[in-house]
Amino acid sequence: MKIFWFIPTHGDSRYLGSARGARVADHAYFKQIAIAADSLGYEGVLLPTGRSCEDSWIVAASLIDATRRLKFLVALRPGFVAPTQSARMAATLDRLSGGRLLVNLVTGGDADELAGDGQFLGHTARYEQSAEFIRIWRELLARSHDGQALDFDGEHLRVKGGRLLYPPLQRPHPPVFFGGSSGPAHELAAAQVDTYLTWGEPPTDVAAKLADVRARAAARGRTLQYGIRLHVIVRETEDEAWRAAAELVSQLDEATVATAQARLRGMDSVGQRRMAELHGGRFNPADVRDGLEISPNLWAGVGLVRGGAGTALVGSPRQVADRLQEYAALGLEHFILSGYPHLEEAHRVAELVFPLLPLDLREKLAAPALTGPFGEVVANAYAPPAAAAH
Repeated sequence: MKIFWFIPTHGDSRYLGSARGARVADHAYFKQIAIAADSLGYEGVLLPTGRSCEDSWIVAASLIDATRRLKFLVALRPGFVAPTQSARMAATLDRLSGGRLLVNLVTGGDADELAGDGQFLGHTARYEQSAEFIRIWRELLARSHDGQALDFDGEHLRVKGGRLLYPPLQRPHPPVFFGGSSGPAHELAAAQVDTYLTWGEPPTDVAAKLADVRARAAARGRTLQYGIRLHVIVRETEDEAWRAAAELVSQLDEATVATAQARLRGMDSVGQRRMAELHGGRFNPADVRDGLEISPNLWAGVGLVRGGAGTALVGSPRQVADRLQEYAALGLEHFILSGYPHLEEAHRVAELVFPLLPLDLREKLAAPALTGPFGEVVANAYAPPAAAAH
């Protein structure tokens, strides 16, 4: 199991849908989270994309020297930058980071946002363009190791004599992640990506999606890896966890939820529609589990006002670990997690859940610790292991 965390470049808070408790989304805060994730043994961090976010490539580059082994899962947006330029950026970031780059292909589903960035293609055409984009990107990087040039003549994109002089460290190219729930998305995943990602749906629904992508990939003689994107609300007990979930949405009202849902319904993303169907816009402030616990410990409350990943695992450390391993049993290897606020929850998840998962953190945490092995030492005295356990 490879556990990732999240850098909230769109901002962070203790409450959803409210400015109360909001934190400044600045470099100092991003750096704190990245250092925490690196030191706690997370595999990497996802950096989101969109007009509400700081640029993921620049943020990732700014965090190279602040981290030792943390990988950066950075967005590729077809149609905004030429695939040749994106390949050059990827090769540079991979080289400068010592081979720590992963890329997340994002086609986008918000028509207003896409139009504001100069992208006017419809859903099907966007996936066609994305397929051409990532093919050029992959082949150009793969050919750069041998100095070969690339010619490509597609429906949406053309390249003649494309060449990279500085190849990436990873061969043939940094791994490509991608998530999508539509038929065209599954086709693209099967044909070209390395890891297919799903948002957090009930295990039976996730299994059906994975089966479809696997079958399409097998028909092309390909085998993919798989991952899932989830929020986590974990506490020492299940009751505490559900109280924390209630606190997270305690500033919401029906008007705020209705406004957010109207905005999200305007997107042409099949995945976003599936997220909305999980909660149906239901919100009962008196009982946040009512209609929103869609599977054991899987809560759709985050999606009431948040686009993208809208579900969270809520429960005790044992419950959260068990649910994660249920997903792992379906063939999922990459787990991209997050929690509000992201700095504290990165520590909480690592401290409470990591010990219950089949993770080998020895190599990641090999650097000598600067703190004592017993926790807080009382009255400036030595605390033996037996005493510290109490």
